[in-house]
Amino acid sequence: MARATGLGRADRATLAAFLGTVVLAGLNFVAVRFSNRELPPFEGAALRFAASALLFFAYVRLRGIAPPTGRGLRGALLFGVLAFFGSYALAYWGLVSAPAGLGSLAFALVPVLTAVLATTHGLELFRPRTLIGGAVASVGIAIVFGDQISTAIPRASLLALLAAAACAAESGIVVKYFPRSHPAATNSVAMTTGALLLAILSFGTGERWILPSHALTLVAFVYLVVSTVALFALSLFVLGRWTASATAFQFPLAPLVTVIAAGTLAGESVSGAFLAGGVLVLGGVLLAATGRTAARERAPSLRPAAGS
Repeated sequence: MARATGLGRADRATLAAFLGTVVLAGLNFVAVRFSNRELPPFEGAALRFAASALLFFAYVRLRGIAPPTGRGLRGALLFGVLAFFGSYALAYWGLVSAPAGLGSLAFALVPVLTAVLATTHGLELFRPRTLIGGAVASVGIAIVFGDQISTAIPRASLLALLAAAACAAESGIVVKYFPRSHPAATNSVAMTTGALLLAILSFGTGERWILPSHALTLVAFVYLVVSTVALFALSLFVLGRWTASATAFQFPLAPLVTVIAAGTLAGESVSGAFLAGGVLVLGGVLLAATGRTAARERAPSLRPAAGS
């Protein structure tokens, strides 16, 4: 008789993938800050996802992976609009003025936003602790944002980071709604969509495109491309095995990585108010997104019809 040995191989693989997303997501905010020092924000984001999409397309072609079709294609396109255009256009623009730690902390709200959206869409059951945890996290964000405003961080940058987190939360819901394609195929379509829309936004706002010339910018850009491929492949892998809310836990853990990396690499420091507010944010998120007793993988009204 086989003995129980704790986590099975599949569970360990999912946990390892999840921890990888935490580290990559935390470092990405610091890398974006370095990229923004030379590249216009929308150009930097567009080039990042265009390069990443090419890598995903090459992988899909070499492995003979079928591209998404029908509802799966529509889901991949919508995922691209939310995850790679909406979220990153706002995040890159916000991080021009806001420090990396603040960007990461804003994204720590994603599990609370995901829980609310998952309930709204019928994916998960409503729980009062979601509202309580969200309220605690909101107080923490108010403290942090008040502190950042006092240090001359533009309000528009702060609001952009919150809106970026909302787009990221909704993108996780989209993945659960539509038929699942191979993660590489989904990302190749989604990132291409995001890159095209970001390029249109860049030209529409009058950005002058340049090639990065500083070594630090090049290192940050290459890292962002590589980490993007790894991060979103791992995220979709985890989303296929965990609930949307559980997967979103990468966001409240990522600030721990971001603050350490930002202090070490970029010389960014945090105030006592930032730390106090950050503790409330993380505590509220943990309260809101833990202890789930029931979840639905899809909203019944949006299940794909047979043969679609």
